[in-house]
Amino acid sequence: MTRPPELRRIQVGGIDLHVECRGEGPPVLLLHGFPDSLHLWREVAPRLVAAGFRTIAPDQRGFGASDAPAGRRHYVIERLVDDATELLAALGVREPVHVVGHDWGAVVTWCLAMLRPAAVRSAVAISVGHPREYALAGLEQKRKGLYTIGWQFTGLAERWMRAGDWSRMRRWLRQHPDAQSCIDDLARPGRLTAGFDWYRANLLPALARRWPACTVPMLGIWGSADHCLAEDQMARSGRRVSGRWRYERIDDAGHWLPLEQPARIASLAADWFGVAPP
Repeated sequence: MTRPPELRRIQVGGIDLHVECRGEGPPVLLLHGFPDSLHLWREVAPRLVAAGFRTIAPDQRGFGASDAPAGRRHYVIERLVDDATELLAALGVREPVHVVGHDWGAVVTWCLAMLRPAAVRSAVAISVGHPREYALAGLEQKRKGLYTIGWQFTGLAERWMRAGDWSRMRRWLRQHPDAQSCIDDLARPGRLTAGFDWYRANLLPALARRWPACTVPMLGIWGSADHCLAEDQMARSGRRVSGRWRYERIDDAGHWLPLEQPARIASLAADWFGVAPP
């Protein structure tokens, strides 16, 4: 009989994070991005548990049922990396973990692997490649990523995206299978600004930074119909990895691969972690 997931609130960095834990076995940390929550992994986590893993999926700060402190300083990448390591410590995880991240969760995954390599056994980055490869990507990425510049303008961006019953956000979320739930979450007081503060605190610093080589084994996954990200920023990320690297392209799939292709994502991750998928 499958045990129900365990839901907990864990204090890290002066805030409470809401966390879902499932299963037993080698730990896998699941990190969502904007504008999602731990529910992004609702079809992936059970498959990883069936493959013999323990999954740990937090609502990252600013999202879901976790706290959303005001001010972009609370969302700098070093703080987000510390959230991950402090969460694992609070849960009693002492061994290196596998990490799977999507969107901004993929950025945290890359940075965790580069800044805390001893904590990461292997990793999977979905949709978003290495920060420097995002910065150096070609015109297609510059065009697809224009929205990230607009979201830098505090107050104006919030009003713009809320206008017309969130019509512009609905367009941006056009590939999301559950766009209305995302909008309902963002409509809560302070939550849209908290989400945008991930971009405001990190976009330029993360892209311009001189990162160390990534020694952690990395699997990069990208969907060919992604309306936010171009292929080159992921495909070329291998040149930033001194450890094992593999790139997987999923044709005719959009940005939210854990929701669109959960069986494929779980299978690729389990295979990368060295366990045959169920």
